[in-house]
Amino acid sequence: MINKRLLIKNLLAQNDESSFYDKKRQLNLHTREGKAKFLKHICALSNSNPANNSYIVVGVEDQDNEIVGVDFFDDSHIQNLVNAYLENPPKIQYENVPFPNLPKDKVIGLVTVKPKNNISYFKKGIHTILVNSVFIRHGSNTMPTEEKIKKNFQNSETVIGIENNARNNIKYTLDGVFDFMNFRHKDMAPKYKVFKELFVICWAGIPKKVRDKTFLSRVDIELINEQIKLFYSAQDVVTITYDEDTFTIIEYLSLGLNDKTSYYPLEKQTIYFYENGYYKIENEMLFQPPEFSRKMLFHIYNSNLAVLAKLKKGLTLTAGEQKDLGNVPSTFMICYLNGFDDAKEKLEEAKPFLKPFPHIYLSFKEAMRILRKMKYDVK
Repeated sequence: MINKRLLIKNLLAQNDESSFYDKKRQLNLHTREGKAKFLKHICALSNSNPANNSYIVVGVEDQDNEIVGVDFFDDSHIQNLVNAYLENPPKIQYENVPFPNLPKDKVIGLVTVKPKNNISYFKKGIHTILVNSVFIRHGSNTMPTEEKIKKNFQNSETVIGIENNARNNIKYTLDGVFDFMNFRHKDMAPKYKVFKELFVICWAGIPKKVRDKTFLSRVDIELINEQIKLFYSAQDVVTITYDEDTFTIIEYLSLGLNDKTSYYPLEKQTIYFYENGYYKIENEMLFQPPEFSRKMLFHIYNSNLAVLAKLKKGLTLTAGEQKDLGNVPSTFMICYLNGFDDAKEKLEEAKPFLKPFPHIYLSFKEAMRILRKMKYDVK
């Protein structure tokens, strides 16, 4: 089992980015340009390393390798984005890795591109990338190519060495459990569970009883062996169930317009543990958007537009408008889910005007996360 925090440190210790390793300050998958850049790097890393894993480390300054972190990123449908644009897509995995010096809401992202023999290329164009485009890595550079790609196996020994040096041991596991239980979440009744005498999951959250059901809010869940966050949210709530073989997380959304106690199941994530030291994670989208009166939604939609128009002009909002502004991310999302097709675009346009309000901006990021999950969900 690989300790992903150690793996990231070993990758950063390399002299520079290479044909099997890239680093980014952040990913921007909200725009076509950002998606295109990400897909280009996935394509190039896959084509340049047919025999070993390739990696992208996210949340690191390019010049000095400073670990600055990024928001927790839910990766459960990112593979569907790759599948939508690349022919012969590689399997990829996005993991959220906590680091001791980062705030608890920040992580380092680790994208693993699995080895694959067939050449990846764009089956659909996106932004400035044309259909049938092929990319490879030359050192630290991602470049288009029209030449036949020669299979390069020279990185295999280096990558295997880096991964072997990141193998987990009992000390790292115990240190991780004690850190989670006694320091980072000591005020949130943390718990742990050992699966198959090998895997350790720790979780913490604040119990919240709504009607006859108990949820957990401000939830943090980690697979300690690999130093990865399985779930983190400052806003949404979850339920957790487990037996000897599985650990299941169901995430819920509060989507009432005037009722803050209406929770709708969004997604179920189940981790299966096996006796042979293997585990797998399966995700199932459960969400069915609530339906509201279109007359009421028209009123809310137009009120949102009016509030944002005043913000853009630098005008002072009334007390009522300030309250409406706090609900803009969730109400725009509800409008979009009820057939207001422009609502998502209007929400994206509102981003720079919501940034000065930290709590509202957090709601914006949560709304965009949910809409992204739904877009790439494949039934």
